[in-house]
Amino acid sequence: MFIVFFILILVVLIIVHEFGHFIVAKLFGIRVDEFGIFFPPRLFAIKKGETEYSFNSLPLGGFVKIFGENYDEGKNDPRSFVSKPRYIQAAVIVAGIVFNLIFAWLVLSVGYMAGLPTPVDHVGYGQVQNIEVLVTGILPNSPADKSGLVAGDQIVKVQTATDVLDTATLNTNQQASAVTNFITAHVNDSVILTVVRDGQTKEFLARAADGVITGRKAIGVELDDVGTLKLNPVLALGQGAILGWNITENTAVGLLSFFKHIFTATANFSEVSGPIGITVYGAAAIKQGFAAAAVLTALISINLALINIVPIPGLDGGRLLIIIIEAIIRRPVSPRIVMRLTIAGFVLLITLMIVVSYHDIAKLVG
Repeated sequence: MFIVFFILILVVLIIVHEFGHFIVAKLFGIRVDEFGIFFPPRLFAIKKGETEYSFNSLPLGGFVKIFGENYDEGKNDPRSFVSKPRYIQAAVIVAGIVFNLIFAWLVLSVGYMAGLPTPVDHVGYGQVQNIEVLVTGILPNSPADKSGLVAGDQIVKVQTATDVLDTATLNTNQQASAVTNFITAHVNDSVILTVVRDGQTKEFLARAADGVITGRKAIGVELDDVGTLKLNPVLALGQGAILGWNITENTAVGLLSFFKHIFTATANFSEVSGPIGITVYGAAAIKQGFAAAAVLTALISINLALINIVPIPGLDGGRLLIIIIEAIIRRPVSPRIVMRLTIAGFVLLITLMIVVSYHDIAKLVG
């Protein structure tokens, strides 16, 4: 059931993207022949004005048919896409990306109205309440990783395995520091970390080791003081914009690094997730509640926007690149060249999806 809900979220994000193209094309007087929810075969359609609004049977997203997007139609029609100035064409193409970013901002804002998990030292508005020590990251193959700790665990107690009276006190707003200091002070001892996960209390045993962090022993766990930040609608919109910008900036840096490593043949595909991995993680996030689902929805919406900016034929970024080239050379690029580039782009994208999906399956099986 959670997987179904998450797939519906993905469909909504794609429809939001297509709606961006649709509404901006309409605003500039471009004829839109069809706006489809899901993909054919068609179940039914309603025609309003010159546009058909169809509902189809394959729940894989949505689409919009804009008159004149294909080079062989509408060349002399003032209402076709191809006959419009190139800045208008660019605006229509970019609109899907912008709508995904706006949607992410609104989702995060609604999240803050309901209450989102937020670090104590966050930048922005409001004061964090109900502070807890949360595991925010686990270094691969570290003692913490091998013990079974996972991101999201709430640390409620830490003590040495040899002396149960030697326990960290967690009663201040800097609780994460207390746990970190305790572990650092007992690098030669095994420590027991008591956590709450999915409402159940669990204990994990770990001992600091060399090679996890340069220069000292560590168990490889990242901690932070995290609570709930709940804001009124006005402040929530502001805080949603701050978090949305931070996620967008970090995601852009990550994507640039990933594609750089692809071109240098050093990419680690096990560090990224494809459709299978995203669905598994997404279903797990929805199971955790509204806050986790809201953040993940915004994250995927931002990823969808940024991936579409990449100048690969078949993506919005590739179409935008063609428009920019046409503006520079002051004539249309040959449809034959565009078609060949588009096919090459789709082959590249499908290859990447297959490779990433293979690693998704390998991680699930392993």
